[in-house]
Amino acid sequence: MDRPLLNRRLAAFGTTIFAEMSALAQRTGSINLGQGFPDADGPEEVREAAVRALRDGRGNQYPPAPGVPELRTAVAAHHQRFYGHLGLSYDPDTEVLVTAGATEAIAASLLALLEPGDEVIALEPYYDSYAACIAMAGGKRVPVTLRPSAETGTYRLDLDELRDAITDDTRLILLNTPHNPTGTVLSRDELATIAALAVERDLLVITDEVYEHLVFEGEHLPLASFPGMRERTVTIGSAGKTFSFTGWKVGWVTAPPALINAVRSAKQFLTYVSAGPFQYAVAEALALPDSYFTGLRDDLRAKRDILAAGLADAGFGVFRPAGTYFITTDIRPLGETDGFAFCRSLPERAGVVAIPNAVFYDHQDEGAPFVRFAFCKSTAVLEEAASRLKRL
Repeated sequence: MDRPLLNRRLAAFGTTIFAEMSALAQRTGSINLGQGFPDADGPEEVREAAVRALRDGRGNQYPPAPGVPELRTAVAAHHQRFYGHLGLSYDPDTEVLVTAGATEAIAASLLALLEPGDEVIALEPYYDSYAACIAMAGGKRVPVTLRPSAETGTYRLDLDELRDAITDDTRLILLNTPHNPTGTVLSRDELATIAALAVERDLLVITDEVYEHLVFEGEHLPLASFPGMRERTVTIGSAGKTFSFTGWKVGWVTAPPALINAVRSAKQFLTYVSAGPFQYAVAEALALPDSYFTGLRDDLRAKRDILAAGLADAGFGVFRPAGTYFITTDIRPLGETDGFAFCRSLPERAGVVAIPNAVFYDHQDEGAPFVRFAFCKSTAVLEEAASRLKRL
């Protein structure tokens, strides 16, 4: 057979660096700070809720296509609880859709809302599934780059560059705040400007807010709460990051009925439905007391500080994240410039695995000297990783 077996749009992405580095961690016995999964399971009461659902026979067969009513109601209540003061609420019957994690939510949203040739503005660096999903939908990526400042130790968005990137072919903005991999949390003023641009140019916005509860400095403000944005915003959430059940793959979309119906039309030809028993458990998780969410944030803030200090002591330039559970570092102070080569050699040199940020860029030169570490691990693991990195 002479024809290629993989669509050329997807062939460019190949095997992800995450799989490569995780395999390298296993092969070398290294501490895996590359892939963003916790090393401990989430709350016991939520796990017990999943077991109860299995034993009671709930979700063992196809759940309703939009998601079980209990979870849709819980998602709507969650928005009311945390963002009702901003005037944001959703109808669980017509404005909530359960998905197989945030990744499917992103894919279904882009497949539903794009026509071939539509331009999608995304904040670079961005998670690699964004690029793959835009390609599958036939869209054209238009990156707007967040740029690091060594003086402030943060990444910033150039709003003028964002404004200039919008053309007559722009269909939507794909936004991520808190932002993976840089840890940037967009400010109220930045979000207000993005909202004004979307309204002015009649753009849709897909906003990935899976790290909404992992904010250490500043505050998380849903873009849909800004004037004129509720009717044009698809908001994506997920249980994996908030409750440390990344393997359950339970996510959701909130949006007005017309957008929900469009996304659901695409989603039904992807997984159709998923995670039946886990949906009931996540519904209970979303009702956990405020102390759970503040405890999670405070625990991860302390872990961020442990790893950030260890990385700085090892000689890295450290960009302190305001949110998420990732830290971006600059390897140039260590005399290195190639993040791929550095990450592939790091397990042998120090027994630690990281991810080269260049994989998150269209303009790979922009990300070449930067490397991402995850700190959603136990304190003991992070302290051991910091100790190992001192070998560099």
